[in-house]
Amino acid sequence: MKRLNSAWVALRALSLAAVASGCGDSASGGATPTAEAATAGSAAAPADGSGTANALPTGQSPGSTSESPASAGTTPLAGASGASGSAPAAAAEALSRALASAVERGDAPGVVGLVVSRDGVLFEGAAGQHDVASGTPMTADAIFNIASMTKPVTSVAAMILVERGMLGLDDPVSSHLPGFDALQVLRSIDLTTGVFESAPAQNVMTVRHLLTHTSGIGYAFANSTVQRLLQDNPGPEWALPLLNEPGAEWHYSASTRVVGLIIEQLTGQDLEAFFQQKIFVPLGMNDTSYAVPAEKAARLPALSIRAADGSLQENPQNAPATPTPPFNGDGGLYSTAHDYGLFMRMLLNGGALGDARILSEASVAQMGQNQIGDIFVELQEAAIPTLTRPFPLGAGNDKFGLGFQLTGPGTGDGPQRSPGSMAWAGLFNTEFWIDPTQQVAATLLMQVLPFYDEGALRALREFEAAVYGDLVPALSP
Repeated sequence: MKRLNSAWVALRALSLAAVASGCGDSASGGATPTAEAATAGSAAAPADGSGTANALPTGQSPGSTSESPASAGTTPLAGASGASGSAPAAAAEALSRALASAVERGDAPGVVGLVVSRDGVLFEGAAGQHDVASGTPMTADAIFNIASMTKPVTSVAAMILVERGMLGLDDPVSSHLPGFDALQVLRSIDLTTGVFESAPAQNVMTVRHLLTHTSGIGYAFANSTVQRLLQDNPGPEWALPLLNEPGAEWHYSASTRVVGLIIEQLTGQDLEAFFQQKIFVPLGMNDTSYAVPAEKAARLPALSIRAADGSLQENPQNAPATPTPPFNGDGGLYSTAHDYGLFMRMLLNGGALGDARILSEASVAQMGQNQIGDIFVELQEAAIPTLTRPFPLGAGNDKFGLGFQLTGPGTGDGPQRSPGSMAWAGLFNTEFWIDPTQQVAATLLMQVLPFYDEGALRALREFEAAVYGDLVPALSP
């Protein structure tokens, strides 16, 4: 038995650090919103006309050399192509309207949406403002802090090592990293006094447990028990007693950061270098990195925080100009809708895109299969309400693969992604899903706190409804 001494200073430090590490959602180098910031001040609603969504015709992308960043995302809606392989005009209009409506309602000051097929971009659009203070329009080439959308990238990197025979899914974590051979499992805790009891783990923690968030590790921002333990035991979440025996329950966690440590240990490279060499450069993801170069910094949107009165307070973001370690496997990447679309297309194509083969079809299929057996993705609490609301959608219904939440049986609540779709999100309300059944994938990018903000969820639902209510039927033969 151990007694933890309460420390308000430690809790405040945790709240500040949670944006950088909780949910893996790094704002490294940026303005870190404090708990007080979420209730102070407000940002004005977008000016007239800022809700207009601009759709890019297929074949134009902000990552292409033929298009200047200044013009990206400003193509009028009427220019949306209806040719084969692109969104028909009516569907493009519906998607653009969903983006514009999100801004007009105040769901977010600015938003970018993208839908892709195996063959290319079906729709790409932007609405609202990049920076309310300056009145800068949002453009489709905006570079977002994608936070935990880093996790699927790390998971793909891990599978690259599995295919090389350097890593096994059922390898004990202790065989690759020190400190995981004498794990303790929490048996009880008094959240008021901090007194807890633990016992030696009976199960061995494996790489598979890490990739499925069944390791027993938690996140402080989404679990009050972890938050309480960290008050007097500052450090990584995996150094604390586990919330459960490995493999017994699903808890969103820092597990993917541990996966990143294993990748660096096995390859002798940092994650930035390995990701660039094995994923980003082969796929042409030219705007994806743990840093935003100075010449691209103007493309980083401001971060908006929802106040108690429903208004949004805007905070400038500052990303590191050069990649600076440590690099976290669970967060910290910056990317664009176009770049993440290439990553999603690679997975839709069974691990390949163009001449680049990242993974085998078998590995991609394995990542999209239920890896947690009879247990389900569970609702996570809002332990730090300024950072998150309870999440995720699909809790109690969905399963988890290797790095992806897997959509369970449909609820019948309007047009929606197919069962078996692969998805995840980032703390600042960046969302994506990959639908192998309908052969489409989509991402919706915002920079708003808290995670699962009601407005952000409304924007996601309306965009998804337009994808499946307007675009997918129009593509059917």
